[in-house]
Amino acid sequence: MNDLQASSPQAPSGPDPLLDGLNAPQREAVLATEGPVLMLAGAGTGKTAALTARLAHLVRSRLAWPSEILCVTFTNKAAREMRERVGHLIGPAVEGMPWLGTFHAIAARMLRRHAELVGLQPNYTIIDTDDQLRLLKQLIQAEGLDEKRWPARQLAGCIDRWKNRGLNPIDLGAAESETYANGKGQKFYTLYQERLKALNACDFGDLLLHMVNILRTDRGILEQYQQRFKYVMVDEYQDTNQVQYLWLRLIAQARKNICVVGDDDQSIYSWRGAEVANILRFEHDFPGAKVIKLEQNYRSTPQILAAASGLINENSQRLGKTLWTQRHAGDRVRVVGVWDGPEEARRIGDDIERLEREGAPLDQVAILVRAQYQTREIEDRFIAIGMKYRIVGGFRFYERVEIRDALAYLRVVAQPSDDLAFERIYNAPKRGLGAKALEALHRLARRRNIPLATAAIEIADTDELPARARNTLLALMRDFARWRDLSGTESPADLIRTMLDESGYTDALQAEKTPEAAGRLENLGELARAMEDYDSLGQFLEHVSLVMDNDAAANEEKVTVMTMHAAKGLEFDNVFLPGWEEGVFPSQRSVDEGGLASLEEERRLAYVAITRARRRCTILHAANRRIYGQWTSSIPSRFIAELPDDHVESETTLSGGASLWRAQWSEHADPFAHIATTQPSRITTRGPGWQRAAAKEYNATPRKVAESTRSAASFAAKPRSDVLPGSRVFHEKFGYGTVAAQDGNKLEIDFEQAGRKRVIDTFVKLAE
Repeated sequence: MNDLQASSPQAPSGPDPLLDGLNAPQREAVLATEGPVLMLAGAGTGKTAALTARLAHLVRSRLAWPSEILCVTFTNKAAREMRERVGHLIGPAVEGMPWLGTFHAIAARMLRRHAELVGLQPNYTIIDTDDQLRLLKQLIQAEGLDEKRWPARQLAGCIDRWKNRGLNPIDLGAAESETYANGKGQKFYTLYQERLKALNACDFGDLLLHMVNILRTDRGILEQYQQRFKYVMVDEYQDTNQVQYLWLRLIAQARKNICVVGDDDQSIYSWRGAEVANILRFEHDFPGAKVIKLEQNYRSTPQILAAASGLINENSQRLGKTLWTQRHAGDRVRVVGVWDGPEEARRIGDDIERLEREGAPLDQVAILVRAQYQTREIEDRFIAIGMKYRIVGGFRFYERVEIRDALAYLRVVAQPSDDLAFERIYNAPKRGLGAKALEALHRLARRRNIPLATAAIEIADTDELPARARNTLLALMRDFARWRDLSGTESPADLIRTMLDESGYTDALQAEKTPEAAGRLENLGELARAMEDYDSLGQFLEHVSLVMDNDAAANEEKVTVMTMHAAKGLEFDNVFLPGWEEGVFPSQRSVDEGGLASLEEERRLAYVAITRARRRCTILHAANRRIYGQWTSSIPSRFIAELPDDHVESETTLSGGASLWRAQWSEHADPFAHIATTQPSRITTRGPGWQRAAAKEYNATPRKVAESTRSAASFAAKPRSDVLPGSRVFHEKFGYGTVAAQDGNKLEIDFEQAGRKRVIDTFVKLAE
């Protein structure tokens, strides 16, 4: 008896029970085992059931050994779930499937066998993002490049995009190379790859790129894998990038027994490198491919499906399918127009409270936003009414890294003795103040029982730290003294904008030039907007403290708040979609940068958002929204105009339903041409050189800054009585010396090895 016979059940002699419960297209997909197959699976059509049944059928029908099937997923979670589901169908035989996993896991397994062909050893290390950034910083510094102007994170993003596209350093053209350091992109990519090989390491992008290079150049290895895998199956094919596509195509080209499962209407990850063209051209890549459409939806009502289908039909780049369901008609998609953002949040809160009174579980309510900054007003409203909620796929607004950093700046201004806040941002953004500088500050603060901010001012007036660190620290403390003065005259919103600009925090995020950095900038802009509702810094910080403290027990039912991207694959009875206005959704940045292709992806994202709803879907848009401190009038998203009237129920007095919105769009070739300011901005306009002028105006002496901070914190430096001029002392850094002069708690000491230095008396002890 062979291994397969021993580990799997006998092949069924009658009808295959694996087909029980599947509809006709699903059964067709399971039984279409030979040749290329495209399983075009719409939202909620049971594609996972069909995929796992097909995988189990290949094994139970003895068409292939478990080890002869390559089955690729995108996440470890998806791989685990598929393994579990297949295990329920075929039993222990699933343990013999070593090639069921993610792209990266399978490629890493292959690369271990052939590492020497790309200059690595089989025990190579896979570095993470932190190691990658550290390595790139070393290369940037070695080449004498200004890392502040050309951040390592930006270079890492470029390299990741190149690897996602299957490009080696030699493949880069002039245009690609120009994307970093004025044409030095190719050079740094080459240096980076050489350094990785010297370290016997690779990053995640290398796993697939190295294997593609091997399969392209070594015919014997390519044929080995082509013969090994009798069947290839791929989940979420619409999310594949170029290098994943090349890898799959090389392996599957010989037998052509490849089955891909996906939905071109749900391709929403181009910012990760995904290319919807991969699924659109599948029939061209594999002539004669059988296309099986899964169109029966088991999730949503006919009204929701019809609205979503009408919207996605506006896209030109799609294969086309029509979702249908046997469920009852249900409610139409509601489109609610409100006056402004705060009213939008109030309306959502009121509707959810009504649903809760009617018995709807909060776990089945979701709010899906286009960008994370949109959650702030909703969170504030939920806090006010005591609504329990969870942020999925991210942090609560006030818990995000950039928001915590900004709040720490504000806390130090409001309370100079807040050591926790000061320690968080003394080197954020990076100023060259490392762990040694912080250790020195802590040592002085403990010895003197003073705050870190006060210790920073005192130590900056000595030789305890290198000159560069002293100057940086002193400049920071001057900034805090100036910002503290401004807090008495500027509004809290203007103050935080000034602080973020002058501290370099904004510049550091802008320099990264990544989608994540852009999102963090949007969050900081929303923070400033939130502060406009408060008259004083103290009021705002008190509000934040109450928000941060309001956290319900983990096991309680909560409303789910998340981005549309994070919601893919999930479903809820009741879905709220706020912010459907031009510039918010579709995102103005996406449309500006990507044109028609990005607009179609934004529309696919709208389709994904609507089809998360099982019973009710509510879309909201505001007539006015405050953006970067300025009230602007808004027009509804073009996507609202594209919803079919028969399946939409309008609940707004601000517009006349989808028909009027469509007419409004026809009148405006440029949808942004009529956007006008409705309230004066509170943003202070600054001319060229304003930072230099401000620095000159507030160029206080170290002593004045020290006095300002000490006065605010009620601390005073008292000199030691046992260390006097002529005393012989010992300093941990400078060694033995003799006190030459004394100025309060500052000592001028002639050290035997280091010469004369100015130090703080608590850092020395009397020599024995």
